[in-house]
Amino acid sequence: MNASNRKILYLIREWINLRIYSSKTIVIKILRLISIPLSIATVCSLIVSQGFSLNEDENRLVNYLLKGTIGFYILKYLVELFYSFSPISFLKNSKWESLLMLYMVINIFLMTAFEIEIFSSLGKYFGFIKLEQVIMLFIQGYFLIFVALEMGKASRFLPYLKLSPPALLVSSFLLITSLGTLFLLMPEMTKSGEGMSLYEASFTSVSAVSVTGLNIINVADFLSFKGKVAVMILIQLGGLNFIAFASILALLASSSIGTRYKSLIQVEYSSDSLESSANLIKQIFKFSIIFELGATVLLFFSWGEYEFEHIGEKIFFSIFHSISAFNNAGFTLFSQGLAHPLISQNVSFMTIMATTIILGGLGFGTIHDLFSNRAVSIRRNNPWKHLKVNSKIALYSTIVLIFIGSLLFATLEKKEILDGLIAGQKAFSSFLQITIGRTAGFNIIDIGDLALPTLLVLMILMFIGGASGSTAGGIKTSTFTLVFMNALSTIRGRKRVELFRHTIPLEMLNLALSVFLFTLAGVLLGIFLLTITDGHLGLTKLAFEQVSAFCTVGMSMGVTSELSHAGKIILMISMLIGRIGTVTLAFALTRRKKESHDYTYPKAQVQVG
Repeated sequence: MNASNRKILYLIREWINLRIYSSKTIVIKILRLISIPLSIATVCSLIVSQGFSLNEDENRLVNYLLKGTIGFYILKYLVELFYSFSPISFLKNSKWESLLMLYMVINIFLMTAFEIEIFSSLGKYFGFIKLEQVIMLFIQGYFLIFVALEMGKASRFLPYLKLSPPALLVSSFLLITSLGTLFLLMPEMTKSGEGMSLYEASFTSVSAVSVTGLNIINVADFLSFKGKVAVMILIQLGGLNFIAFASILALLASSSIGTRYKSLIQVEYSSDSLESSANLIKQIFKFSIIFELGATVLLFFSWGEYEFEHIGEKIFFSIFHSISAFNNAGFTLFSQGLAHPLISQNVSFMTIMATTIILGGLGFGTIHDLFSNRAVSIRRNNPWKHLKVNSKIALYSTIVLIFIGSLLFATLEKKEILDGLIAGQKAFSSFLQITIGRTAGFNIIDIGDLALPTLLVLMILMFIGGASGSTAGGIKTSTFTLVFMNALSTIRGRKRVELFRHTIPLEMLNLALSVFLFTLAGVLLGIFLLTITDGHLGLTKLAFEQVSAFCTVGMSMGVTSELSHAGKIILMISMLIGRIGTVTLAFALTRRKKESHDYTYPKAQVQVG
């Protein structure tokens, strides 16, 4: 197109813009106001249709509502495109929405002309019968998100809540746990169609959101396909941390996040500055999708001799275990867990699972430092630039803990579990159990058969957990490292704690010690309460169960379902507090006043030791 033609098109567009300018605001506002109740009604009706058995008329009503919503959004999108002063820029800025609308238009055309529905046909071809339902639920969820973003109020509402960032974090977990419980209570979530009890639904929801993996039901045998999908979604939201999900909405709705909420992201994901937090929150979703998708593909081709009913089941199993592994959740779709003979002896499958678990346990800050294009480019162009101190701690401590744990496991475990294996097999089996069990809670052996020293090693490793800002639990490797280095410096008579040629600030050491002590106190309190409610099960089993719950690991000696109702409540509270973090919870429940520190009291000499 030559310059004269472009000028003519520009003049025509400018003439149109002048004529429609006066009506633009009111039309767009009316469309957005209509879209909110329409989308909410449609999504609610879809949830009800998935959770309850509806008759033919009720299903027809849901379909009409769904089609009406799709038609409305196509109309809304075209109107907004027409009212845009720069249609090309509008298409570029809303590329994902444009692709979605293009799919809808093509799908409607194929349905009208040839009675073909794209995803339904693909699902039937590949044997994934539920694909159409999953896609439609995703589309409706996207609609709600898009409405919130278009209204531009996702970020503006947060300050009006007058909640501190830690209190908002706690509230978000409680909200999604409650919603998860309500979803799991619906009859269609179970194979029997009778639904769960309140205890079962609550415990399963808390365990999934806190990415723990402890269960009082057999997920594989008890839940229907819909129930398993619900658990998978809860794991994903809990692993990413629901506040990160809320923050990404705020990011997209405005050019910047408020300092108040940036600070929360900074603390939760160990970002070094408020400016880098906004970029990091985007990377969280980017890397999560990349790693989970990559793990899904690899798992799909690594099932070996295990037979599935159809390819759709194989795809779903791959997706579920990929999400569960990366989020260190410990949930599995096998009745025997990963101890199933065809699974535990599948070297390629177990290696992929172990690698995915390690990546999820490194922390998003470390993953960003290791794999982001910007970080890699900086290190390539500036060889003197190294990984951040936090990343080094996460990497080295993970390697050391896995090595020491595997060595101790292979040395201490004398039972028939490792008998008959040659040195290489024994080392690999020990590595797998420590890696898969340390933070994720999967088990490839019966934990109840382990020797007492081995159980103690596992409890210590579970207590330490994964890296800061990761999907893993525990006090975190950075906390353990700082506490250990502080004690070592004290013994050596040094006044400062130095690590990787950096001086660790005193406030960081104090925070690490606080996390260590609060977590230890929480674990001991839980054990004490469990001995009151379920003392007949024995101290060893109760202690292991409490450490696993509070540190959101999920390994069990098989007594979770045997606990009393009071004992199960203790574990649920432990899982939530452990996922949220003891220090975060303390900040959420207290109001800190600004205090002057311009004075000092005389130094006191206190005997220690």
